[in-house]
Amino acid sequence: MAQVLEFKLPDLGEGLTEAEIVRWLVSVGDVVAVDQPVVEVETAKAMVEVPCPYGGVVTARYGEEGTELPVGAPLLTVAVGASEPSDASDTAPAPATAATPRAAAPAPAAAPAPGPTPARASASASASDEASGNVLVGYGTGAPAARRRRVRRAPLSASPAAPALVREPVNGAAGPVPVVSPLVRRLAREHGVDLRGLTGTGRDGLILRCDVEQAIHRGATQAPSAVSAPAPATAPAPVMAPTASPAPAPAPAAASPSARPGVTRVPLRGVRGAVADKLTRSRREIPDATCWVDADATELLAARRAMNAAGGAKISLLAVFARICTAALARHPELNSTVDLAAREIVRLPEVHLGFAAQTDRGLVVPVVRDAQARSAESLSAEFARLTEAGRSGTLTPGELTGGTFTLNNYGVFGVDGSTPIINHPEAAMLGIGRIVPKPWVHEGELAVRQVVQLSLTFDHRVCDGGTAGGFLRYVADCVEQPAVLLRTL
Repeated sequence: MAQVLEFKLPDLGEGLTEAEIVRWLVSVGDVVAVDQPVVEVETAKAMVEVPCPYGGVVTARYGEEGTELPVGAPLLTVAVGASEPSDASDTAPAPATAATPRAAAPAPAAAPAPGPTPARASASASASDEASGNVLVGYGTGAPAARRRRVRRAPLSASPAAPALVREPVNGAAGPVPVVSPLVRRLAREHGVDLRGLTGTGRDGLILRCDVEQAIHRGATQAPSAVSAPAPATAPAPVMAPTASPAPAPAPAAASPSARPGVTRVPLRGVRGAVADKLTRSRREIPDATCWVDADATELLAARRAMNAAGGAKISLLAVFARICTAALARHPELNSTVDLAAREIVRLPEVHLGFAAQTDRGLVVPVVRDAQARSAESLSAEFARLTEAGRSGTLTPGELTGGTFTLNNYGVFGVDGSTPIINHPEAAMLGIGRIVPKPWVHEGELAVRQVVQLSLTFDHRVCDGGTAGGFLRYVADCVEQPAVLLRTL
């Protein structure tokens, strides 16, 4: 007899609490194998395929394409041990085509534990061959061989495994609220809920979406009672005949902006929503400043042409600037850091994980090149090309979009000279590169036409002062004008 197992949206990692169904890869009645991808979802980080840990016949799907589901919400049910589709009335509690409304979706709880849920536990003994347990982050089935265990990391300040981190005390605001998801912060902000007054039910006091929704519900139930509270008992007032009075004319209602013809509303979710939340947080928390300088890039372009003419892998201009950046950060490590508000410290980081802004059809993404300080120009070129192609095809993983320590932004590809970019929170700085164009320039005492580029550095003023930022930018400009300067640091 077939056993019907329910597969829920698993923990997608990186603090993500919900995902949007982009495309179903199976239909009701299809036979699926263990670990076969069954649905494509888009999170605030990337688009991923979700594999099903069970093998059998799909009996129901929950949620149509375009529906947002929280982590832990049912995705589909599978009849394990069945060779053909079962009767829907016996296998599925709801029609296969029924979409799960976002408002009715269950609130996400803490990250699912590696162990089986009660529904899976009852079937694990007899269906261990049909379940792999290998479903993304921290989510498993009843298969004992695939159990996963999460290790809680010690705080950075107490970790003996990271001696290269340098911490400095910094003056700032009080510690941050224990909230990971920007969606939870947005929900609280939209309903006027003070997160500092909530006690999180998640691990280590983490505030979850369900905590905010409960606070919203409590506020909604308390408001009517305060208005309708009975007045204290007093002597009855004399009865008077009602006096007819004309009702005031209703004020004309202002037309809603969305009611006007031609208005289009675009939901802020997925990658676009994640970018909006991150940029808003950066503007709110980071006191940034920008300095810029024009540099003669004629010699740099000539050096790059010579390197590419020598044979071997082609070196991109972005890779050359990345190599200059890593050398500049070695001389000015203050800019390769982050601010720990809870500990009131500046944390200087030993590795340079270099992010770079890439425009795709799905919006702006910032892939990260790991350990850029240890890579050659050829290696940087290859990694930039790989991550850019993955960004355009929508196959970047959450790990490739997080963990950056410094960002390079080549907005010159859009044909503009300068910009004051917003820092990619929680980093401390971003270098912007404008277009390289021929301009009149004084070269060796004479007016000449040279290839000129404008460089801008936006930095967190908490981690350093203008002298450090100016020294970093001046060194970058010197390497652009005289590439031989870079050789002294290699």
